[in-house]
Amino acid sequence: MKNTHPPVSALALAGRITEWLTFDNMHHQWLLLAACFWVIFMFMVASKFITLTFKDPDAYSTKQEFLFLTAVPDSRKLQEEQQFPEELKPTGKMLADGQLAQPLVYMERLELIQNVCRDAALKNLSHTAVSKFVLDRIFVCDKHKILFCQTPKVGNTQWKKVLIVLNGAFPSIEDIPENVVHDHEKNGLPRLSAFSDAEIQKRLKTYFKFFIVRDPFERLISAFKDKFVHNPRFEPWYRHEIAPGIIRKYRRNRTETRGIQFEDFVRYLGDPNHRWLDLQFGDHIIHWVTYVELCAPCEISYSVIGHHETLEDDAPYILKEAGIDHLVSYPTIPPGITVYNKTKVEHYFLGISKRDIRRLYARFEGDFKLFGYQKPDFLLN
Repeated sequence: MKNTHPPVSALALAGRITEWLTFDNMHHQWLLLAACFWVIFMFMVASKFITLTFKDPDAYSTKQEFLFLTAVPDSRKLQEEQQFPEELKPTGKMLADGQLAQPLVYMERLELIQNVCRDAALKNLSHTAVSKFVLDRIFVCDKHKILFCQTPKVGNTQWKKVLIVLNGAFPSIEDIPENVVHDHEKNGLPRLSAFSDAEIQKRLKTYFKFFIVRDPFERLISAFKDKFVHNPRFEPWYRHEIAPGIIRKYRRNRTETRGIQFEDFVRYLGDPNHRWLDLQFGDHIIHWVTYVELCAPCEISYSVIGHHETLEDDAPYILKEAGIDHLVSYPTIPPGITVYNKTKVEHYFLGISKRDIRRLYARFEGDFKLFGYQKPDFLLN
């Protein structure tokens, strides 16, 4: 059979081969270009994933810690840290200008105490011996290395409940009977005075130490109401033994037959010679003696000083600094109960002579200055 296909010349054949090679070359170029785009796309996806990983380190387990870079220490930060003694080293987040956020206020409170303690003019009002009376006020939680100095009429009942739970006497705050909180034979709260001198010093140097304060005059009003007016825990000796002793010595109007008045109480507390009555009253005076006499803040280096007026912030901070915030919570604080009430203070001091109020302030001036409370000029002038 004859070949019906027309003969192909050498020139035409060369042209077809060239055309095929050109097409094949372009095909490879497109494939290469597509592959490049794919690589770029995958790199962008991977880059985005890596960025998200670094922004949220908490989302990964410790097995992936090798992904994170080690930060180079900032020399300015190191200088700031070196300015504080170890026991006063601040904690918390830093603001943009390098200042501490909330913990700054607690540092300022401790610095104020140090400054007032160094003031020779206030030495008699700010210093006291760390006597058995002081050591009796300090409750111990060895399990969590905590010392708490009791300052009555400043919400101390709730803090004692916290320590009772931490010491294991009761499983929760709600389970503690009210009559047990202040019964030191049943509440499981040892006092620092129960230890040897060496054990006392060891705890004072190494444990977390704190106490709470409030406006000194408002605290005295609270003590007067609680012990001589309402007396909710039925402690008859305040009305039947202590009140008559104050009235006999300090009541000016001898024909007055009413029970103890706040004016009598103020005269007793402001008398420079009040100590002879204090000795008769014994430890019951803890409800109205100064914070200095109770806790010796110039002799003992406390870790945190809380304020009753800011207890909503201070209580969680204290629990966190003590390392127990995951174990126990401070009981709920009723709204407005911690706010300073100037109207109430004015009401109670109404009719009391300026002389008696000034004498009272002279005794409690150390407390006002040590803890940053404003001088009550509206009562003194």
